[in-house]
Amino acid sequence: MDETVAIRRAGPADAEAIRALVEAAYTKWIPLIGRLPTPMRADYAEALLAHRFDLLQAGPNLAALIETQAEADHLLIVNVAVHPAFQGHGLGTRLLGLAEAIAAEAGLAQLRLYTNKKYVANLRLYGALGYQVEREEPYDGPGRTRDDDITVHMVKGMPGPDRP
Repeated sequence: MDETVAIRRAGPADAEAIRALVEAAYTKWIPLIGRLPTPMRADYAEALLAHRFDLLQAGPNLAALIETQAEADHLLIVNVAVHPAFQGHGLGTRLLGLAEAIAAEAGLAQLRLYTNKKYVANLRLYGALGYQVEREEPYDGPGRTRDDDITVHMVKGMPGPDRP
């Protein structure tokens, strides 16, 4: 990957590009889980009004994104998506690092995210980055077709003055 990489905040005009990136990144999971992944069902025009989106551009291409939402005591990572053409270059890890910086700047004690139990590579990555499984529960959203459709909730503590 030789392109110049830059991160920028998304705006309302980015909704369609975000939707296209999410579709490209998540389509591979449909056969594995038997439904559309939750991010593929989102209305990104609406999500852009409620959440923060940071976009990673590789040259002229939208290569990856992270969607976050600040809560009272944690930063929720709603979505991390990397276009298949850019996977394996550490872009997702870079964006997860950005989420840590956002949480630290806001003085939040934790990062939280959720993923599907069948996304084994993602679970390994999150574990390697210090996220721990908090709980597992059956997926209860739209499109559920399989009993083994499990949502894994993960958490990572942020260091702070009173937190190691």
